[in-house]
Amino acid sequence: MLTRRKRVGNFINAAMAMPGTLAVLLAVVLAVAVMGLSGCALRSNTAKGGGAQGDGARVRIVTSFYPVYLTVINMTKDVPGVEVVNMTQPQTGCLHDYQLKPQDVEMLDRADLFVINGAGMETFMAKLLAQRGDLKVLDASAGVSLLYGGDGAANAHYWLDLDGVLRQAQNVSNELKKIDAAHAAQYAENYVEFSHRLEALAGTMRTDLESLKGKEIVTFHEAFPYFAKMFGLKIAAVIERDPGVAPTPSELEKIIATVKELGVKALFAEPQYAPKAAEVIAQETGAQVYSLDPIVTGVANLDAMDDYFRKMEQNFKTLKLALGVQ
Repeated sequence: MLTRRKRVGNFINAAMAMPGTLAVLLAVVLAVAVMGLSGCALRSNTAKGGGAQGDGARVRIVTSFYPVYLTVINMTKDVPGVEVVNMTQPQTGCLHDYQLKPQDVEMLDRADLFVINGAGMETFMAKLLAQRGDLKVLDASAGVSLLYGGDGAANAHYWLDLDGVLRQAQNVSNELKKIDAAHAAQYAENYVEFSHRLEALAGTMRTDLESLKGKEIVTFHEAFPYFAKMFGLKIAAVIERDPGVAPTPSELEKIIATVKELGVKALFAEPQYAPKAAEVIAQETGAQVYSLDPIVTGVANLDAMDDYFRKMEQNFKTLKLALGVQ
């Protein structure tokens, strides 16, 4: 099986064999991919995750990555003696290819609960549980209405659907009420507050974007089907099917043809990636490039309490601007 770097190298060679300006642009795009890291992020960051609510914690919770961390700190807000730590680095992004590090396992050995996104995001779980069968794990995707790709695999990015993240929060709150029954009322109150904020945001977004139902968009990778589904949008094409690997020349040509055929005016890149591929498509089609944040990166500390809402609201504003909603 080819590694990602070998695949990218092959794609560059194929791109250079193509005639004209498009070949040069493709080669630049694909060369950038050589520098890409695994998972859903290009950048790395050595800063440690945080979120401790005090020393001498009664309950130690570890989350698998940033969007799960955001939900958990909202459910544990103001509960004394609870420590929440995010396992992965601030710019790790999605965990599609994540390999556990020794320090991750050491962190989990001290955890009372490991909260994962589930739906296939944490591909390391089978190996982890084979080594640490006594680890208490909460799969926060339980009961979420999942979407599935053409290969039959679940799309794990359900936190980009407000209903999905609400169910995730409910699962977390319910589990915390069991393991820390003395503070069950506070967990329940935090869930109610979180759900009211989500419902208010969902109501505003759905009302303002009602006119966009059926509109076709092009997104950067498979993070946004849930987001599109909320508003009845159709994803006409995805620039990177395999996160971190630029499209092949033939894939890029097909996307360009689709954008031209459908008259798509907006392409959505992501801040975790260099937008070169999207810029190539824009140059060839006249479409404009905008940025939607999949909310997978950020510094895990209590200052991030409102980060989910901030970034979803910004995505909402971007979508309105890109698609001409007043």
